[in-house]
Amino acid sequence: MTDTPTEKTNGLAAYVTVTAAYWAFMLTDGALRMLVLLHFNGLGFSPIQLAYLFLLYEVMGIVTNLSAGWIAARFGLTSTLYAGLTIQIAALIALAQLDPAWGVTASVIFVMSVQGASGVAKDLSKMSSKSAVKLLAPKDGGGLFRWVAILTGSKNAVKGCGFFLGAALLALWGFQASVWGMAVILAVILLGVVAFMPAGLPQGSKKAKFSQVFSKDKNVNRLSLARMFLFGARDVWFVVGIPVYFNAVLSDGTTEGRREAFFIIGIFMAVWIILYGAVQGNAPRILKAANATTGEIVQKAINWVGYLTLIPLALTAAVLVFETSLTLTAILIIGLLVFGFVFAVNSSVHSYLILAFTSDERVTMDVGFYYMSNAAGRLLGTLLSGLSYQVGGLPLCLFTAAVMAALSWLAARRLRDS
Repeated sequence: MTDTPTEKTNGLAAYVTVTAAYWAFMLTDGALRMLVLLHFNGLGFSPIQLAYLFLLYEVMGIVTNLSAGWIAARFGLTSTLYAGLTIQIAALIALAQLDPAWGVTASVIFVMSVQGASGVAKDLSKMSSKSAVKLLAPKDGGGLFRWVAILTGSKNAVKGCGFFLGAALLALWGFQASVWGMAVILAVILLGVVAFMPAGLPQGSKKAKFSQVFSKDKNVNRLSLARMFLFGARDVWFVVGIPVYFNAVLSDGTTEGRREAFFIIGIFMAVWIILYGAVQGNAPRILKAANATTGEIVQKAINWVGYLTLIPLALTAAVLVFETSLTLTAILIIGLLVFGFVFAVNSSVHSYLILAFTSDERVTMDVGFYYMSNAAGRLLGTLLSGLSYQVGGLPLCLFTAAVMAALSWLAARRLRDS
């Protein structure tokens, strides 16, 4: 049966409202990550200690995604979206209570706990938004890939702005005032979303069983494995390695020097994420995928992750040849931007394929399972980022990224078009 004009309008309005809420969330999520990373790096935390701060964030992402699909299927997508925003506000308020007088152990445990709550919030919001695309996007003319690309690309552009915002707020306002400010803004946005959310999203069914979370579809499982290693390949240099390296190179140790380094690092991370988001949004055009079959897009997924593997290998060689120099810094910036381009195409293709492989009835379950693997990759990448940088510096960090990308390629090679 064809949807009526009113149903189509309500569906589009629901999609726009969910997307706007997701944008607001990701702005604070990106800002919070930079605030925590740079603030504690400035306090003298080691790379592995910095990685610890984000571990529970990723662990809770795994747990949340495993259950979020079932929660949404049972209670509705709006419920999981509202819960995600509310938990993030609570996490920001809690983080503002951090006392500089606490010791390192107490500070790490407290921030890990708060970041864990933020991880729950992020993945509830993400699963809600991504599942809405499957249910509301046009069914023909490449509409699904186009809507997925727009949501994912715009989200990452907003998160990139959040990276810069976090670094700028830390330099201008300090840690505590910045966190309070973000909590207030997000609370206002939550009230607006609740007030203006139209009908159009499923309200849930009490028949949904938790055992249905685990997919029996081989393509869903293989894509989830490829996704895990793909995001591990990014986060192994992105979370700790490159920010700490650039801070060491750019800062002269003075307060003013640290502030300048914060701004530069924030700008680079923001530009990387924004360009990454822009490429994601244009991935259907880059791949000429408007009329491509699922099988053809599967082959593109295999090819592009193969290209990705070569980039960190080349950067590893560059670090060993040039060591610390302006030339190396320039090579790293250019190389990581190229990595971002190829990574963005891979990520966008994956986001399309998970929705192409699943059904309307299982969408929240399969998307939740898929993003559980995404969170597992970030957890693995985060841990290896601090560990590899501390053990072998930037060369080992980048080489580990290449290994992770190669494992993603091996998993993608087992995908089938049906």
